[in-house]
Amino acid sequence: MTKIAILHEGVLDKKVIEGLIKHIGLNEKRIVFYPMGVKSNFFDEKHPAYISLSLSVENDEINKVFFILDADNCYMNQGGMIKTQEKLQVMIKSLGFESISRFYITHDPRTEDKEGFIESLLLSTIPEEKMNCIDRFLECTGFDKKGGDKSTYERIYKSIAHPLSPYNFDHIHFNELRTQLTQLFAD
Repeated sequence: MTKIAILHEGVLDKKVIEGLIKHIGLNEKRIVFYPMGVKSNFFDEKHPAYISLSLSVENDEINKVFFILDADNCYMNQGGMIKTQEKLQVMIKSLGFESISRFYITHDPRTEDKEGFIESLLLSTIPEEKMNCIDRFLECTGFDKKGGDKSTYERIYKSIAHPLSPYNFDHIHFNELRTQLTQLFAD
């Protein structure tokens, strides 16, 4: 059985990925999760997760690798989609994983420059009228959406936008990630 390594940033990322995999009906027993912690760790070839993963690949315990990380924001020099993709491709090549790797960079699909993070993807599935309400609330409270606490977004999402069904995995904004995961398990 092909084992798949999924490298992710934090707890919420893993929770969303696990939920989506269950929603699609994929075999979660094939997955080994590698928490990277923060985005910058994805670009550190000496990170302990890469050392462990490299050994597992060499021993044929892992046959596929899936990277999922945030695009973040260009204005804060955190990357954005293009910069993140370029840096990740260099790292994948450096690790020697080109032939076994795929990646998905989480972002807000509503933005032209594809900035954002997993929380942005979740918020993008909220109906416009609810999102307008949330935006007004954040504006009134002085909460800075771009630089604020991302966990607040998840709490807003779960308690206001989708209280009965925490994540709207059937939304069109999840199509690309659903497709990536489905292909990963099919290959």
